[in-house]
Amino acid sequence: MNVDEQARPGFEDLSVIIPTLNAAGVLGACLDRLVEARGAQVIVVDGGSCDGTLGIGRAHGVVLVSADRGRGVQLHAATNRARGPWLLFLHADTRLQIGWSRAARAWMAGTAAAEGFAVFAFKLDSDDWRARLLERLVDLRVRWIGLPYGDQGILMHRNLLERVGGYAALPLMEDVDLVRRLGHARLNLLDAYAMTSADRWRRDGWVRRSLRNLTCLALFQLGVSPHRIARFYER
Repeated sequence: MNVDEQARPGFEDLSVIIPTLNAAGVLGACLDRLVEARGAQVIVVDGGSCDGTLGIGRAHGVVLVSADRGRGVQLHAATNRARGPWLLFLHADTRLQIGWSRAARAWMAGTAAAEGFAVFAFKLDSDDWRARLLERLVDLRVRWIGLPYGDQGILMHRNLLERVGGYAALPLMEDVDLVRRLGHARLNLLDAYAMTSADRWRRDGWVRRSLRNLTCLALFQLGVSPHRIARFYER
């Protein structure tokens, strides 16, 4: 550890919560980027993986929590185990930019941070021009209507999360539900990115995957049950 690292404040006040389901192929890279948050509690909340996800978690020394399947259900369960007043909710297939902890700490130290929430910039691990286009569209979506993807991570104080009712135990759209309750005025964009796997877009097709995401969002905004949307999404 160099002198600069020794001088940095620790992250004993931060709990990072990662929901997983058969995430063995991506979880290790996600956890490796969290080492710079020295002292932070890292919780992997698993929804019933049958691959090596739990073993990877154990090897990294995280807190393992079991919950029923569904990101909202898992996040709700893990929040009760978090010790930190600050919470960072992160997807397993996301890798934070090196140096992300500086951006997070700088925002957390602000006087208004406890009344807001922050997300990272959206980035995909692909050189395809369609990835750059999607990143730009997501940036516009965040800035214009205050609706980030869950892939961007959500950083906030526990007190605010509790005031808005926490994560709902939903199988899908849990991030949209929470962000909608928090409101656009509370949203802040951190000066660092969260790089997410583009495998879903490569597998399903860039246009098809994006249209499916937009359809799910539209159905949710129209009041369709998240359980029905989840069945559509999984097809």
